[in-house]
Amino acid sequence: MGIFIKNADGLSRLTLPNDIDNPAYVPEEASPQIPIEGISVTDLRTTFFEEVTNSYTQDRNCSILCQLLNKDCKENSLIHALDEVWKKSYDEGRFHLMNGIIYHRTKHTCVITVVDRSLINLVVKECHDSPFSGHLSEDRTREEVKT
Repeated sequence: MGIFIKNADGLSRLTLPNDIDNPAYVPEEASPQIPIEGISVTDLRTTFFEEVTNSYTQDRNCSILCQLLNKDCKENSLIHALDEVWKKSYDEGRFHLMNGIIYHRTKHTCVITVVDRSLINLVVKECHDSPFSGHLSEDRTREEVKT
């Protein structure tokens, strides 16, 4: 519905084609280290960001990614310590760290914030339940976030 409503929150926005009309357009030949630019802005509590970043210390892969993405020199031992699926995405340049938050680019059209499963309800509350989000369907969004 985000394409039609034009003000939907970031959780439910439909992905756009990767073309010049898309504000998040990334040329196919571009380097995978392109900074992530937000197309949706919301006023989140500082504690929300703290909870997300603190959860990274409890997850081995997230903790390793934070170390790797914070360094100019990549350590092979850290890269090889990632689970295979995470290592593949890292090798493809799909992970980015911005303001302490890990983002995963699934394709050129979609960027996902990496959070622990225990924080899904918090993400829904902070990013969807606002009266400015353009939605009233909390249950549907919760199902989308879980997948």
